[in-house]
Amino acid sequence: MLTCHQLTELVTEYLEGRMSLWRRLQVQMHLGMCRHCRAYLRQMKTTVRALGRLDQGQLQMPADLKAELLERLGGMAPPEQK
Repeated sequence: MLTCHQLTELVTEYLEGRMSLWRRLQVQMHLGMCRHCRAYLRQMKTTVRALGRLDQGQLQMPADLKAELLERLGGMAPPEQK
């Protein structure tokens, strides 16, 4: 089973759908058992959505803060809306 640390390293790949079925199942199993990682995943999804809105001009954020967030997230793409 994955550790919390391993999950945090894989969250970008998970959100972007860039992992094998086996690894995805491992992540989902961990998420099913760990409320802290579920909260972390929700926070990441919220952050990605907010950053996506910045590109569309819907939210106002100082340029330096936006640049720092984008750098820290490594250019993570927002999840597709369903």
